Amino acid sequence: MSVTLPAPSAMDRVVGVLRRSPTFAIGFAILLFYAALAAFADLLAPLPPTLSFPYETLKPPGTGQFILGTDGNGMDVLSRTIYGARYAFGIAVPAGIIMVVVGIPLGLLAGWKGGWLDEVLLRVLDVLRAFPTIILAMAVVAAMGPGFLNVILVIGFLDSPIFARIVRAEVLALRNATFVRAAVAAGNPEWRVLLVHILPNVILGATAQLPLRMAWAVRISATLAFIGIGVQAPAPEWGAMIRQGAEYVISGEWWVALFPGLALIGMVLGLNLAGDGLSDLLDPKRRASGK
Repeated sequence: MSVTLPAPSAMDRVVGVLRRSPTFAIGFAILLFYAALAAFADLLAPLPPTLSFPYETLKPPGTGQFILGTDGNGMDVLSRTIYGARYAFGIAVPAGIIMVVVGIPLGLLAGWKGGWLDEVLLRVLDVLRAFPTIILAMAVVAAMGPGFLNVILVIGFLDSPIFARIVRAEVLALRNATFVRAAVAAGNPEWRVLLVHILPNVILGATAQLPLRMAWAVRISATLAFIGIGVQAPAPEWGAMIRQGAEYVISGEWWVALFPGLALIGMVLGLNLAGDGLSDLLDPKRRASGK
């Protein structure tokens, strides 16, 4: 007599994924924490992030209502650090979308068409990657002007070549595969072959790379804000807060730069761990072995 086992629930699948990759589980938990800060900042922050108390400047942590102290403008460091999570996600997520939307179609076309299109694209990508990314980002943002939208656009477009190269390499490997030849022989148009038969098989590499590039976006945006050409004060962006706090470290007011710096490190760590764990989960060899 055969016994039919119940199908695993969605929660069982999630738990199984987290067990297979503790690295991903830790990174995912960190990102959930930051996502909660960003989503519920209005409820979690004790004060508005740009509310200034002129007579309460540079108060140390634990002074009255200021749990993490105040900055040089008399603004609550805790509230500004919490709201900084919104800026981090607000830059990393749209920039990641731009990277994928621009890079994946270019990689698909270059790998499938080959010839002059592939050569031209490769040369353009080589030129973009030849420059140090931070220097190129600084130059472009300085030319376009500081601002939230400009930072997103620059980071997204500058990092799209990585996704184009990943997808191109996988398309080249699959172009002569049996199932692709069969799809072409069956009379499928090129767009259907690319979108239905090839794209699902090459998207995994780009998916695994996305959290790592989003971590890069958070670092670059904070760097641009730190040197004064990214998101501008008084916006509660971590890089801008670290820049303001750096001038007070020598005089002993360490808390102004420390807490946004720790928040930045934590989010970058979470994205990197999630990316590494996702790479393990999507690795065909590991999935085939059940590890």
